[in-house]
Amino acid sequence: MYGLIGKMRAVPGQRDALISILLDGVSGMPGCLSYVVAQDPADPDAIWITEVWDSQASHKASLSLASVQAAIAQGKPLIAGFDQHTETSPVGGHGLAGAA
Repeated sequence: MYGLIGKMRAVPGQRDALISILLDGVSGMPGCLSYVVAQDPADPDAIWITEVWDSQASHKASLSLASVQAAIAQGKPLIAGFDQHTETSPVGGHGLAGAA
């Protein structure tokens, strides 16, 4: 499995709009086992995104999907920047047991 954990910063006051775009663009991504978008309770503009994929290739392929491209185009003006980005190698967990 292949995982990503990242912290994104929204333009001030646009976090909820950006979250909505991120969540709308996630359906039908082959190989995506988990995609979680979370608010940072300590920062009104920060968003944490946690992803688990069956492989790094599936993640890379998802970036060319029409729905993902549309979400990127729509969300880009609302993104102020990226604070952190970490690749992981998930080994299992609740909801992922069948994927190992």
